[in-house]
Amino acid sequence: MAEMTTLETLLEMGFGRNRAEKAVAHTGNQGIEQAMDWIAAHEEDPDIDEPYEAPVGNVLGGHGDSLAGSSPPPQGADEATQGSSDITNESKKPMTEEEKQEQVKRLEELMRVKQAERRERERAEELDREKSRRKQGQELQQIRQKLQDDEMKKMAESRRREKMEDKMARQRVKEKIARDREERAQKFGGGGASCAQPTQPSPTSPSSQGPPPSKKEYDESRIQVRLLDGSTINAVFKAQEPLAAVRVYVQVNGNTPEGQDFTLLSPYPRHVYTELDMEKPLKELGLVPSAVLVVAKK
Repeated sequence: MAEMTTLETLLEMGFGRNRAEKAVAHTGNQGIEQAMDWIAAHEEDPDIDEPYEAPVGNVLGGHGDSLAGSSPPPQGADEATQGSSDITNESKKPMTEEEKQEQVKRLEELMRVKQAERRERERAEELDREKSRRKQGQELQQIRQKLQDDEMKKMAESRRREKMEDKMARQRVKEKIARDREERAQKFGGGGASCAQPTQPSPTSPSSQGPPPSKKEYDESRIQVRLLDGSTINAVFKAQEPLAAVRVYVQVNGNTPEGQDFTLLSPYPRHVYTELDMEKPLKELGLVPSAVLVVAKK
C-alpha cells in the first residue's frame, strides 16, 4: 500500500485543502502532529481558509514535500542512504481508522484548550476595558461635581452681595428718614406754639366772624399707617413727596416680615393705590394735610 503524505492524511481527516496546505507549508512538512498543532493555533485566523500560494518550486503532497531544484545528495552516499530509506518506507504505513480518530480527538482537545485560552484572554481584556470605563466615568463625575460646587459657590456669593446691597439701601433710607425728622424738629420746634394760637376759635365773639378764610396751602402731611397686626405708626411727610416714601417708611419702621410684599389703601373712601400711584405726590393723591392708610397684603 502506498504511503500517505501529511497533506493527504489531513484531507482524509476532513480538513479543507487550503487549511491543510497552509499547515503543511508553515510547519515545514514535519509530520501530522506539527500540522495539527498549527491548525489548532491558527483556527481563528481570518484567512485560514483562503487559498494557499506556495513559493515557486515548492511542491506539497509529495513524499518529502521537497523544493524542486534542491541539490542532489553527494556522490557515493546513494548506497549508504538507500538502506535507511527502504527501512523508513517500510516502517511508514497509512494511518488506521483508530489512529485517525485518535489524531482527531487530540486536535479537538488542542482546539478546546486554545479556545479556552482565547476566552480567558478576551475576558481579561473585557475586565480591563470595564475598569477603564469605570475610571473614566468616575473622572467625569468628579468634573461634574466640581462644576456644580463652583456654580453653587457663585450663587451663594451672588445672594450675599444682593443681601449686602439691600442692607445698605435700607440703611441709607433709615439715615434719610432720620435726617428728615431732625429737619422737621428743627423747623417746627420753636414756632409751633405761635402758629397754634391763631387757629383757636375766639369764645367771646362767635357771631362776629367774618367771611370764611381762603383755603390754606399745606406743605406737609401727617400720615397714620395701620399695620397688618393692628398697630399704627405716624409720620410727617412733605406734601410733594411721593407715596413711595410712605411705603419705604413702612418697610423700615413697620413690623412687616422681610420679603412680604404689600400695598397701601385708603379705608374711606376705599381706594387701593397702584404702582403708578406710588410715583405721585401726596398732595396730588389728596393725602394732605393728613390721612389714614392701611397696609394690605398683595
